[in-house]
Parts: sequence; C-alpha cells; structure tokens
Amino acid sequence: MINIRSHLEKIIGCLPPDIRRQLEEQPREILESLEEIRIYKERPAQIFAAGRRIQLDGFTSHDSINSILNSLMKFSYYAYEEDMGNGFITVDGGHRVGICGKAVVENGKVRLIREISSLNIRRSREVIGCSDKIQPYLIDWKTRQINNILIASPPGCGKTTLIRDIARYLSEESYKVAICDERSEIAGVYNGVSSYRFGPMVDVLDSCPKAQGMKMLIRAMSPDVVITDEIGQPADIEAIRSCVNSGVSVITTVHGKTQDELSRGIVGQLINEKIFNHIIILTKSPKTGSVKEVINV
Repeated sequence: MINIRSHLEKIIGCLPPDIRRQLEEQPREILESLEEIRIYKERPAQIFAAGRRIQLDGFTSHDSINSILNSLMKFSYYAYEEDMGNGFITVDGGHRVGICGKAVVENGKVRLIREISSLNIRRSREVIGCSDKIQPYLIDWKTRQINNILIASPPGCGKTTLIRDIARYLSEESYKVAICDERSEIAGVYNGVSSYRFGPMVDVLDSCPKAQGMKMLIRAMSPDVVITDEIGQPADIEAIRSCVNSGVSVITTVHGKTQDELSRGIVGQLINEKIFNHIIILTKSPKTGSVKEVINV
C-alpha cells in the first residue's frame, strides 16, 4: 500500500472501501498531486490530479454519498448546517467539500441542501516554497514595509496554497502575520491548532467573517500584515481600506483573469485608488499556481 501523507489520509479515510482502495492503488505522483475527488450519486467517481482526469470503477449509492458527507463532518451535522447553505463545507485539514442536491430555501435564502447528488472534495495542500517566485514583490526592502498584494485567478489555480506559504515566509522573516480565515481553509485549524507550518508569528482568527475579522485583528493583535482569502463583498472592501489606513498591509485573493476584468468588479474601487502595490495573476498552465502576470500598480 502506498504511504499517504496525513492530510490526504483524513480525506481517504472517509471514503467507501472500494473508492479508498482504488485511490491507494494510484501511483505516488497522482496521490501527491491530487486536487479533487468528485463523487456522483449512481455514477463513477472521478479524480483530478497532475492535469489528468481519472475515472474510478463502480457507482456510489445514495447511502454511501450520505455516509461520506457524515464522515467528513464527523457526524456533527448541526455544526455545518449554516455552511451547507453556502453550498460547501470546510472540514478538518482545511479541505473544502462542494455539495450539490436539492436546495431548501427559506425567506429567499438557501438554508441547507438535501438529497445530496454530488460532492466535490477539493484537497487543501501545503507546498513549502511555492511563494519563492513572488518574494521580490512582497516586501519593500528600503522601508521593510510589506506591500499590499492582490492575487487573482479563476478557481482552482492555487491562490489559497500560495497565501498559506506567503504567511509562513513573512513570519519567518520576523513579521507579525494575522490570518482572517473565514472558511477555515488557509490555516486548517482544528482544536485550536493549524494543520500547516506557519513559522513563529502567525495569529489565526478562524471562522470569522472577513469584514469583521480584519478589524478585530488590527485592534487586538497589532499585525504587520493581514492575510485573507476570496474577498467579494462591499464590507470586505471597506475593511481593507481600514487596514491600509491603519498602517497595516493586506494580502488577499479574488476570482478574476485579467486586470480589466478585476477593474470592472468589486475590487475595481481598490485598484483605482491604488491600494495595492502589485496584482499577481495565477494560471493552471503549465501547472497549478503558475504566475501568469505581475502588474505593478
């Protein structure tokens, strides 16, 4: 049997025996580069790794798909009920599980999802050193000030993995780093302990809305930089302004492919105000996390 790293074991251990066996039989390079496990009711499961799609044998029953989800949630359904209304949950290790099925709507808002038809388990990975290529843009070495950085890409291009390693690097450079981890994906905190290596000076505010959390971190933890993920609400924009106006640097991510596209979106206000020193755009080509472009704002 292939020796699977602990972060991956947490996922595989929740899968039915037939799927687990087929995953464990995959070559090491597939397991090491595993990105997604997609489970479909009454259809074969699929995995995405190393730029490949691999279809597994067999079909997943209704009972099995519910069992997978319950195992990932450690049978604490009510702890995840609010997250399910957003179409995904984040489980131990920072792995995100997308959920599709029948939406239950109350007062115009999705409250939860029932009759689960498919799951997309997106593996959270730690890639030590993946931020090396952008380190020249992170710090103004004349002033020792951390630059304000916006990292953009379509989904699945490695934004979260990159900012995770940025947090490690800046901490090891003796900066006080605060992570506002609204979806428990950046730090993968479980029982108060992160699943990843962050260095000596990283404070994590877990499961707190970004807009509120960024302001809390400024007041309570005196950080040099606040790192957060996937901004998209007007309140997030105002919180970033509050950070910068307080002398605290911000490194964050957003969905987008080009500077023009970003300028038309909600972060366009911050770009026009020249809040960010650099915009870094990622791509999947030739591999996930590749830097497509660095824009000096």
